[in-house]
Amino acid sequence: MTELDERTVVKDLLDHMSGEEVRSLDRAHVFHSWSAQGLIDPLPIARAQGSYFWDYDDNRYLDFSSQLVNVNIGYGHPKVVAAIQEQAARLATIQPSFANDARSEAARLITEVAPEGLSAVFFTNGGAEANENAIRMARLHTGRHKVLATYRSYHGATAGSITLTGDPRRWPSEPGLSGIVHFWGPYTYRSAFHSENEEQERDRALQHLHDTIMVEGAHTVAAIILETVVGTNGILVPPDGYLQGVRDLCDEHGIVLIADEVMAGFGRCGEWFAVDHWRVTPDLITFAKGVNSGYVPLGGVIISDEIGATFDQRAYPGGLTYSGHPLACASAVASINAFRDEAIIENARMLGTDVIGPRLREIAAKHPSVGDVRGLGVFWAVELVRDRETREPLVPYNAAGDAARPMAAFAAACKERGLWPFTHFNRTHVVPPCTTTPAEVEEGLAVLDEAFAVADEFTV
Repeated sequence: MTELDERTVVKDLLDHMSGEEVRSLDRAHVFHSWSAQGLIDPLPIARAQGSYFWDYDDNRYLDFSSQLVNVNIGYGHPKVVAAIQEQAARLATIQPSFANDARSEAARLITEVAPEGLSAVFFTNGGAEANENAIRMARLHTGRHKVLATYRSYHGATAGSITLTGDPRRWPSEPGLSGIVHFWGPYTYRSAFHSENEEQERDRALQHLHDTIMVEGAHTVAAIILETVVGTNGILVPPDGYLQGVRDLCDEHGIVLIADEVMAGFGRCGEWFAVDHWRVTPDLITFAKGVNSGYVPLGGVIISDEIGATFDQRAYPGGLTYSGHPLACASAVASINAFRDEAIIENARMLGTDVIGPRLREIAAKHPSVGDVRGLGVFWAVELVRDRETREPLVPYNAAGDAARPMAAFAAACKERGLWPFTHFNRTHVVPPCTTTPAEVEEGLAVLDEAFAVADEFTV
């Protein structure tokens, strides 16, 4: 049997599987993340294109989740698919110690769109490993141990990155990596500092961080890691001046500033990186997800020249078998070039300013269940409440079972109408691909308008 015949056999086998066969095999053999295995029934997905995916019954869903907020370029982009196919035919894999054209070009393109002064890339398989290596670099560079991270954060599920994480997904893995200290970041709608506006929130959050550094001992702090715009924990856009204030504190005390742009980067916020909105330059940027839309696993750390110089004559004690995998890097090259050639960054920015933001605020005014709307680009959150006056969340923090029923009802209403939402706690996030058209966004927002009426039934 020839190689072509073998590929045809595999393709025919998969093409002829029914949805029920896929579901049965999944339930028998696949162990799913973040789930009680006996309480889930994953929907089998047959195909996807653009901003839509289809199940085996040919039900179509407009993807307002971009899967896990990573399919920035949409499904089935022909240039990215072709790049993977061509690279696989030429050189499918090579170890990291060799130089490779796809890897070199991907690194060049990534540093070209990064802030000035960050000119090297350490490649990983995803965002969690990127954050693991970023804190390792910071500790080695400074000779210090502690790392500060916010409570409302998610940085990954590996041993170190889950300790950095502030949300409840951290709890079952404790005790975790030593030296991690959590603090409160800005969140004006639910201020930990009793602020009444963005300016107060900025100033009080910075004072809180200043005090945290003081009582921890600035000389012991290696790094502060922040999601530039907090992702799953609320799409929290920092007040103007906050990131610069953090940068100033880091400069004052010799602390490394790590910007976790795994979710917020590569067009998601209408810029190459979210830090570009505030013209703040971190020492390290971690990325993954949107760099190639998850077509092949890829992440990395973009490294400042100063930190890079630490390892000029000193070996960096870290590595991965698949660091800078050729298939992944080829897809990143094709993706970044497509972003440029097709004005995808500009499209994401326009969707935020001209379509999503204005329309969400218009819809929100009609629904007592909508407490707050916030976001940038194609990175938005709608916070649902029982009572607008008290701001009581529609469901309790970290709700499960019957306590989560109102959000489950809202999500079901979306799916029944052909929209796949991204929900977390008492929020729904509007995070379609950066390539989504205005008409498609309007289609999804019309469904949200109807689904919010279901949430309204749970208000006081």
